Amino acid sequence: MTTKSIFITGAASGIGRAVAHYFGERGWFVGLADINDAGMEETAAGMQQGQFSIHHLDVTDRAQWKQAIAAFGERTGGRMDVLFNNAGIGIGGPLQEMSDEDIDKTIAINFTGVIDGTRAAFEMLRDTPDSCVLNTSSAAGIYGAAGLVVYSGTKFAVRALTEGLDIEFRPYGIRVRDLMPSFIETPILDGPLTGGNSSVRDMIAEAGLEITPVSEVAEAAWQAVHGEKIHTTVGKTAKRLAFAARWTPGRLRKSLGMARTVED
Repeated sequence: MTTKSIFITGAASGIGRAVAHYFGERGWFVGLADINDAGMEETAAGMQQGQFSIHHLDVTDRAQWKQAIAAFGERTGGRMDVLFNNAGIGIGGPLQEMSDEDIDKTIAINFTGVIDGTRAAFEMLRDTPDSCVLNTSSAAGIYGAAGLVVYSGTKFAVRALTEGLDIEFRPYGIRVRDLMPSFIETPILDGPLTGGNSSVRDMIAEAGLEITPVSEVAEAAWQAVHGEKIHTTVGKTAKRLAFAARWTPGRLRKSLGMARTVED
């Protein structure tokens, strides 16, 4: 196959679906991977026949990773131009009130799954000229987010992984990039906050922050894959946060503390 290809986790909705459609519209072959089979069918319904493959994948299962990558390679002739590690969940709340299960699940999906996917796809990426790993980090990976510390910690970890692997994979011709979106209009915003009935979306509304359309992330993903920047911020909140974290960290810390006090 000479057509370029991208393998996307979390492809059943949100950012994954938007990126699948964006790349598909530009002639790429798209591997759709998720645990939500019905959602993947909905994503595929917006694409041309023969332009995609569907792979049931729990990113916390290493055996499923190997099977999905192998099946994708059968469709692309062993080609993978981009691995998009996008699957993630958003569970928040005070750390001391979070369950062991929620903590372990967040880390397993948001971070360990990225590592396992990158390892599983390494040989295919290495054998594809000028390939790229694109990871979904977050604005919560720019500065720690109170009330979302475990989620934020995983996104910091993805950021560090991206930076290190971009150097480590350079001899193999593999570039590594990440997206750092602010709050995007996706189902992850409806994730629960431990210790109450509110959601991440409710917390955003209380803080007076904007929610960015998912279409902006799809365009940013295209630019990240074809550009030289390691980190690509998406949305006004992410850009403001990146600026403040670099130039006025003391003021940023104070404002975040005040926002948290208001919420409490």
